[in-house]
This record gives sequence, C-alpha cells and structure tokens, in this order.
Amino acid sequence: MRRTSTETKAIILAAARERFAKDGYERGTIRSIANDAGIDPSMVMRYFGSKEQLFAAASDFDLKVPRLVELPREQVGGALVRHFLDRWEDDEALMVLLRSGVTNDDAAERMRAIFAGQLLPVMTEFWVSPEEAGRRAGLAASQILGFALCRYILRFPPVVEMSREDVVAWLGPTLQRYLDEPEP
Repeated sequence: MRRTSTETKAIILAAARERFAKDGYERGTIRSIANDAGIDPSMVMRYFGSKEQLFAAASDFDLKVPRLVELPREQVGGALVRHFLDRWEDDEALMVLLRSGVTNDDAAERMRAIFAGQLLPVMTEFWVSPEEAGRRAGLAASQILGFALCRYILRFPPVVEMSREDVVAWLGPTLQRYLDEPEP
C-alpha cells in the first residue's frame, strides 16, 4: 500500500514521539524511529533532514493554558494543576520534552522556550512587572515539572498512586501562593 507524504510524515512523527518519550533524545536514534515506523531510515532524513529537526517537530507543543483571569482568583492555582494533569496525561509530547530535557541541552532549551512563551504570559496577566511574573512563572513551572518528573518519568509509587483530587489539593495551594503572596 502506497502512502501519501503527509501520511508518511505523520507516521514518522508518531514513532518519533513514542521513541523519544521512551528513550529520550540521546538514545532515540533515526534507525530505531524508522524501524518503529516501518520505513527506511533515509525516509526519516528525507522528511526531516536531521535528528534535531525531527525532535523539534516531534516536540512542537502547545500547553493550551486557559485564560485564568476569568476565574475567581482563589481558584487559579487548582485550575492550573488540573490543566497540567490533563496535558501530561493526554499528550506524550510533554513526556518527550521532559525525558529529553533532562539529558540534552537542545531539548532543555526547547522546554524552557515553551514554558516561557506560554506560561509567562499567563503570569503577566496577574502582575505588571515582567520580572516578578517571570520569577513566579519559574516557580510554578518548577512545581509542575518536578511533579511530572516524579509521577510520569521516575514513577515514584506514592506520587503515582495519588488521585487527581489529592494532587490538586496538595499542589493547587502552592501554585496559588506563587500567584497571590507578596514577594519575601
């Protein structure tokens, strides 16, 4: 059966996301991705040019952070936690970035750019100062990414076993603190 170039590209991207999520950037190879996709490695290179370009395409990710200023302010921390739980559990691209970002500078830069470009604007809706918003967005990201690392990558049993409600109850107030409390 002959595939269109769009179909072939989609199959390669799906295989790359799975492989990078499983093995990380360093250990995910063009050959293993091509094998997973059931195609020749030269086809991966034809469509994406390099492993770096394939990774960039496979890790293109929209956090889809909702407009939080429309919520009652005291509910924003919990809403952020719920939103990120949905994102982690519904899209392996974040897993690709997290696993790869720990071991690869380019992947880490990609993750920083995504969080800075998409989480920082949410924080600037709450504060005038970009410096303060940046610090608070960084703290929120540290909680979200640290939790994700422990739950989805390292799979710490007590964290994996927590219900969504427990996660929101524990992390929501922490994120809310980053939103509301004055700087120390």
